[in-house]
Amino acid sequence: MRSASDRAGFANGLVALLNSSLVAAVLLVLVIGFAIAAPAFISSNNVLTLLQSVAVIAVLAIGQTFVIITAGIDLSQGAVIGLTGILGAGMMGTGGLGGILLGIVVALLVGAGVGLVNGLLTAYTKVPAFIVTLGTLSIASGAALLVTGGQPIYQLPPIFNAFGTGALGIFPDIILVSIVLAIIGQIVLGRTRFGRSIYAIGSNPRAATLSGLPVRRNIVLVYTMSGFLSAIGGVLLTAYVNSALPTAGENYELDSIAAVVIGGGSLFGGQGTVWASMFGVLLIGVLANGTDLIGLSNYAQTVILGCVVIGAVYVDSFRKRVAV
Repeated sequence: MRSASDRAGFANGLVALLNSSLVAAVLLVLVIGFAIAAPAFISSNNVLTLLQSVAVIAVLAIGQTFVIITAGIDLSQGAVIGLTGILGAGMMGTGGLGGILLGIVVALLVGAGVGLVNGLLTAYTKVPAFIVTLGTLSIASGAALLVTGGQPIYQLPPIFNAFGTGALGIFPDIILVSIVLAIIGQIVLGRTRFGRSIYAIGSNPRAATLSGLPVRRNIVLVYTMSGFLSAIGGVLLTAYVNSALPTAGENYELDSIAAVVIGGGSLFGGQGTVWASMFGVLLIGVLANGTDLIGLSNYAQTVILGCVVIGAVYVDSFRKRVAV
């Protein structure tokens, strides 16, 4: 007989397949439409630019997928990008490889620490994740501004910037990092006991507890993972733009949430996959890039994205009502 986690994982797989197929179809239609309206859209330079622009969001969406599957949410991701970018860049200075490694380690530890706090408070105090992560968003944002006095950090080590703008073959390094992390995330989510338990927790936390699953421990791990991945996003963004700004990650958490929801992740918990979230990331990137090429303003792009997110949430809510 299948366990609760196995049944939850199997059902989610079927739903995810349908959701991702729909998103992939919409994505294909958008690509064809933008390619016709603006032929430059499918040029190799533009495609690489598009992928680079969403690489950091993709990394955040991996962590956000795990969190949302547990019926939680992480609003602190963007603030963690700003804080870890500032702290990491400050440790690097303009020195060599040793300073770079120290800066990266500090950034990753701080990101994981913020995630750990989010997880502990969410799992053990029963304060809603929305409130907990909203609070840590404010704390991390304020800390980043305090550390630098609101000023950016420039003149980072050249080798660090070379990584952010360099490429292994035809693919830029930051894109390759996001792809590798997405593959690892999907394997963990879909092929491990931990991943299956995440689905069970999001589907029915009480049943998961009665089944003997370590619900609190796994929730802590999920938020710690989200913080750690946010720190990786902060390092990638800092390397890419060759500077660290305390507000660098502003609103990035909203894009990662949007990507997960568009990809079929349910805000009610229990549904979602990393690879489907990557479709959501690509759809956001295609919308932003394509509408920019055909001359729509940034304000119009924001309106369109908002409509897409509302539509995705409505579909999820409708599906839940029908299931009930």
